[in-house]
Amino acid sequence: MRHICVLGSTGSIGVSTLDVIRAHPHLFKVESLTAHSNIELLAKQCEEFKPKMVVLGSADVANRLNALLKTMGLNISVEHGAEALVTASTLTSVDTVMAAIVGAAGLLPTIEAAKLGKRILLANKEALVMAGDIFMSAVASSGAELLPIDSEHNAIYQCLPDANTSNGGSRGKYASLGVKEILLTASGGPFRNHSLDQLKEVTPDQACAHPNWVMGRKISVDSATMMNKGLEVIEAHHLFGLPSEQIKVLIHPQSVVHSMVRYIDGSVIAQLGQPDMKTPIAYGLGWPLRIDAGVKELDFATAHDLSFEPVDLQRFPCLSLSYQALAVGGLSPTILNAANEVAVDAFLNHRIRFTQIAELVERVLDQTQVIGAMSLEGILEADKTARQHAQLMVKGLNI
Repeated sequence: MRHICVLGSTGSIGVSTLDVIRAHPHLFKVESLTAHSNIELLAKQCEEFKPKMVVLGSADVANRLNALLKTMGLNISVEHGAEALVTASTLTSVDTVMAAIVGAAGLLPTIEAAKLGKRILLANKEALVMAGDIFMSAVASSGAELLPIDSEHNAIYQCLPDANTSNGGSRGKYASLGVKEILLTASGGPFRNHSLDQLKEVTPDQACAHPNWVMGRKISVDSATMMNKGLEVIEAHHLFGLPSEQIKVLIHPQSVVHSMVRYIDGSVIAQLGQPDMKTPIAYGLGWPLRIDAGVKELDFATAHDLSFEPVDLQRFPCLSLSYQALAVGGLSPTILNAANEVAVDAFLNHRIRFTQIAELVERVLDQTQVIGAMSLEGILEADKTARQHAQLMVKGLNI
């Protein structure tokens, strides 16, 4: 039996994780849950899974949940704040952490769990985008098991020669095993056929209406700008030890082929399935065995068209910015991520236009000093500084 901490249990990944756990009560025990502020859903999760502790974002919502749980007759420790997140992920009884908090808030609890050698199911991009070298070093030093949950990286993981990147893989490892390149697929989001003029008028609700996947609003906007794919390029670099020129992106509108690995003998191995995150979640929870994810099987008799096309970088400049940040290295990916989080939040709150997201990120990258990512403290300070710069710039971009 695996003993689970779900960081971000009320988000889409967290809810899907608990769906899979619910179907296999003999395999999993929930030890801790965390959420930002959704106390209604978290209370229901507490009633069903009865964790030892839960963590919320602030004292106010924690007090409200604590009072609610007492009326339900549940004796569960309720805490709040960043330190409590680390406590939840590093409980002695926890051996598996689903890292599903969106944004930089998920970095510390994830990396601290990795230092203790726990199994990390990584759905949080920021741990690798912000602190890839430090995070992968912690995984290698502790012997932690690192399983990517993003559908693309999970697909690549399954297509690699040994399906085992637990120790991070040294640079050149997969080249020696015949890997030529990895191919990340992208749906292209809802705007892949929009003109540049049309993109200027895109609304938050339109950007959040993904054609294939059910996701939260922030990640839906990232998908629409393809920043999501850019962050995945940076993740793939750290996970699989490949340079950026061996990490390619293709638009695949049907979202059936989740990613591919090309080998030097001309073979291409792909992982296919329904666009449902419960598949990679079940893969990570059950690894090295496979368990039922409760996902509808892919029907090849009706999957008539599988098409691929190159990315139009004029329409999706965020992808170019991500490759540039990876090439510069150091704190540049941290700055990229921080600026994007501020920009997406501003767009969702109708403060800037959709097309100004990339403009703001580029300006922050150009105007923020980049040095080596030497420590976690330095990374967090760069994240804070970049956010401050971005917030100031938002004021000058208001629509």
